[in-house]
Amino acid sequence: MLLLHSLLLEIFEWLYDGVTYLNRRKITSSERTILENTFPYYQRLNQKHKNEFVKKLELVLTGKSFIGRSDIRVITPEMKVLIGATIVMVTFGWDDLRLPHFSKILIYPDSYYSTISKQYHRGEVNPRHGIIAMSWNCFLNGMENESDGVNLGIHEVAHALKLENQIYYNGESEFFNPEIYDDFKIMANEEIEKIKAGNLTVFRSSAGFNEDEFFAVALETFFEKPHKFFEYNPVLYGTLVRLMRQDPRVWIRQ
Repeated sequence: MLLLHSLLLEIFEWLYDGVTYLNRRKITSSERTILENTFPYYQRLNQKHKNEFVKKLELVLTGKSFIGRSDIRVITPEMKVLIGATIVMVTFGWDDLRLPHFSKILIYPDSYYSTISKQYHRGEVNPRHGIIAMSWNCFLNGMENESDGVNLGIHEVAHALKLENQIYYNGESEFFNPEIYDDFKIMANEEIEKIKAGNLTVFRSSAGFNEDEFFAVALETFFEKPHKFFEYNPVLYGTLVRLMRQDPRVWIRQ
């Protein structure tokens, strides 16, 4: 049964990759200019990795639907490119990882009220409906300062990445190396206890809420404050480098 399940997943992934690749939409010269002018991660890549980044961005944009909410009537190329590029950045350590389960990206103009939680949100991930939602204003605010460790786009994509690793029917699951992931979780729980105890760490206080929030905040810190992260805890940082298969300190794939 397990062998059959594995075979079916491989067939699904092969078919999905083939259809997506054949129908991949090319990014335009103006969209590439957005990348070159406003996305620091892309700017720091060498030319070979820039080409890989663009190819993966095209596949991500092909497989996602971007939907405006509230007062957003038009989805601009900037919205698609920058949100898509954030997905590519977080998943860049894997050649073929695109988070297919999360096929819908909902974009709100600002913080929005949830009738489910009865509170305002800047962003959220809904695995049941395959949705990543975020405030465009908060997304841009997160990009303005690339070294403060606060980035809504990275935060929400991190939640989606962690969930995608657990979803077994879409051809993209268990891509985290289990041994490395176990090591990371042990150290993550140690950091959570430090935060709860009021100790000063490189992570902001919301990282102490639970393992999910720690992972999302850790990735924000990983991409925006890699050198400070490394200085604070080189072992935890190195474990995350191995888990994510890239090192933002040097901006190359490992």
